[in-house]
Amino acid sequence: MPWPSRKRDKGAVADKKEPDAKIAKTEEETSDKEEEEKSTKPPAGSSKSGWKNWKKTKESDSGGEESKITYCHWLLKSEPESRLEKGVDVKFSIDDLKAQPNQTTFWDGVRNYQARNFLRAMKLGQQAFFYHSNCKEPGIVGIVKIVKEAYPDHTQFDQKDPHYDSSSRKENPKWSMVDVQFVRMTKRFIPLSEIKAHHLAHKADGGPLKNMMLFTRQRLSIQPLTQEEFDFVLSLEEEKPH
Repeated sequence: MPWPSRKRDKGAVADKKEPDAKIAKTEEETSDKEEEEKSTKPPAGSSKSGWKNWKKTKESDSGGEESKITYCHWLLKSEPESRLEKGVDVKFSIDDLKAQPNQTTFWDGVRNYQARNFLRAMKLGQQAFFYHSNCKEPGIVGIVKIVKEAYPDHTQFDQKDPHYDSSSRKENPKWSMVDVQFVRMTKRFIPLSEIKAHHLAHKADGGPLKNMMLFTRQRLSIQPLTQEEFDFVLSLEEEKPH
């Protein structure tokens, strides 16, 4: 029996460690136009050389051709720590996913139209980062893949669910979900603070994370990634943490 209402878009709350990276806990009541990061100066200790070395490797692999900006990967936020919402614990960590039958579950509870549209754009087999949010140290902990494309989110019709939507009709459901399956843990935890340092450096020198939605649309719990963004973040798991 699947757990009720796990991945939440209710009550937009800032990540505890990084106030700038607000998660999407109810994006329905928030504007899709989030304020972009103001600073363009890379913080002390951030290294541009990592991006440049990575870029040189990628260009040698692709003949130096610039890739088209298309979203083919995703970032999914979920809360690893217990939090009650209308009497329901919305905690769902990557370990909880691994404990599910076939390490597979539905990604329910999204109540923001832009995030919902991203869900509906997901294709079978596409991979996503599993991101722990609203916790002591937010960041990327693993990789999942889409194993079932968008279909109606049943929690919108459940009056006992925190994400019940009385305005949604079964003949024309407002909200969708997908099924995801655990692929693997990342080789190390990739914290938000580290990704942010690269984002700020890339805004200055044109690196792949310069427009990453994790910082330009902080409240969205479902975020698309370009191939370059996904590859660069994934490359960080090979580096020693700073």
